[in-house]
Amino acid sequence: MCDDRMWGTVPYSDVIHMTPHGTSMGAMAAQVLASAPPRFALAGLSMGGILAMEVVRRAPERVARLALLDTNPRAELPEVQARRAFQITRSQTDLAGLMTDTLIPNYFATKAPALEDLCLTMALDLGPQVFTEQSLALRDRRDQQATLRAYTGHTLVLMGEHDRLCPLDRHELMASLLPRGRLVIIPGAGHIPTLEAPLATTQALKDWLC
Repeated sequence: MCDDRMWGTVPYSDVIHMTPHGTSMGAMAAQVLASAPPRFALAGLSMGGILAMEVVRRAPERVARLALLDTNPRAELPEVQARRAFQITRSQTDLAGLMTDTLIPNYFATKAPALEDLCLTMALDLGPQVFTEQSLALRDRRDQQATLRAYTGHTLVLMGEHDRLCPLDRHELMASLLPRGRLVIIPGAGHIPTLEAPLATTQALKDWLC
C-alpha cells in the first residue's frame, strides 16, 4: 500500500513510477508492459518485486536488468492466505486501524514515527479498493522460482538487514536461483530500506545501473 513516495528521492530523471491496478499479478504486469519502453530496467520492492517477477516471466527479453528489494519469490502460504478475507473486510471501514496496528509495525527496524506516518498517508491515499485488489493479487500469486532460474539479466537482490516480512532466506534463495544475481544487505534497515536507509539503498541501486 505504497506509491512512488516509498522510493524517496530517486537520482534519475527518466524513472517511470507505476502503481498498477487489478486483482491479479497478471493484470498488473500487463499494465506495466503496456506502459514501459521496449526495453527497460525494472525495480520493485515488496509487492512491487513480486509484480516485477511476473513481468519478467511474461517478457524476459524486455527487462534489461532487474532489482528485487525486500520481496519473496514463493507463492503465498496458506496461513497467510487465510488472513486475507478478514483484512479485506476490515479495510472497508478501518483501513487506518488495520495499517497502524497490523501492517506498518512490521515495516521498519526501529520506531520511526515520521516514516510510519508517511506509510499511513500513502495507504489512505490509495484507499480500501486498492487494498482489496492488492490483497487478492498477493493471495493468488504464483511461485516464481522457475522465472528467476531462467532470467539471465544482471539482477540486484536487496534487503534490509532486519526485514521481518521477507527474511534473509527468501533473498538468499533468489540470489542462488538467478544466474547473475547479487545479494546486498542494508545494515540497520527493515522492510522498506528506501526510506529507512536511503543513502545506502540509493548507492546500491546506482551500482546496479552502472
